[in-house]
Amino acid sequence: MSAIPDPAYALTPSGNLRRRLLVSRICVGGAVAAAAIAVAVLVILVYYVLKRGISVISFSFFTEGLQTPLPTDTHPVGGIAPALVGTIIMVLFATAIALPIGVLTALYLSEFAGPRTNQVVRLMLDLMAGLPTIISGIFIAVLITNSLGESALAAGVALSIIEVPLIARASLESITRVPDTMREAADALGVARWRSILGVILPTAASGIVTATILAVARAAGETAPLLFTTAVFNANGGVSVNPLTSLASVPLLIFQRLELGYPSSIAQAWGLAFTLMIVILAANIGARLWLRRSERKRGV
Repeated sequence: MSAIPDPAYALTPSGNLRRRLLVSRICVGGAVAAAAIAVAVLVILVYYVLKRGISVISFSFFTEGLQTPLPTDTHPVGGIAPALVGTIIMVLFATAIALPIGVLTALYLSEFAGPRTNQVVRLMLDLMAGLPTIISGIFIAVLITNSLGESALAAGVALSIIEVPLIARASLESITRVPDTMREAADALGVARWRSILGVILPTAASGIVTATILAVARAAGETAPLLFTTAVFNANGGVSVNPLTSLASVPLLIFQRLELGYPSSIAQAWGLAFTLMIVILAANIGARLWLRRSERKRGV
């Protein structure tokens, strides 16, 4: 007759269980340490840029035109108004191109594409998102700049290549989260597919699409590599220009140029530009995420 097993035996820690608990604690500790390092790097970066850049900020810094610093200058010379306006124009052109393409791509994947096509298009979007941004600048330089010259419009097209996968993937997630019951209700009422998309799906997913667009704009506004091939030669002693067919100054490119000069005044202005760009991008990212969370609470998601 076999002995009755002890009920408490399964609860007694064995050597294998202790090893698994140790490995689990090591993995959790490593994950916490990695997160702490990432947050610490961000805090140090923000503090350092804030410390070096805030002293340059003034009203004239944002309103005056560009001036070329001299080696003898010790204080920032000129303002950044042309660079701010140029960046806004380029990003507006990029978003005007990328937003409809990204949203229509997301709608196609969510509502019309078959499983195989869906998988292929998603893979292409992932590859576009991981593509080095300098490649898009070279591509547009060969396609447009070499024949028509540098311009803010060419820069906008290059930046749109960066925005499209970001908008498409985030919009797809937002559209996918629309309850199927809403689609089924529209079908039961005999509503045409295109009308249910325009009247039901897109309004419901609008907050997520807007959030994705804001995040894509923040990403594009900080890109430098595509601008090196599309709008690098601009008037370094000019005022504000809004002609998209000409080469305009931009904040990321002006930071690069001022640091390359190496003068005390140009480096100080570069820190001020970096501070401005960092604050705008951080505010856009935080604001977009807060808005998305607020809209999700309203929808009960």
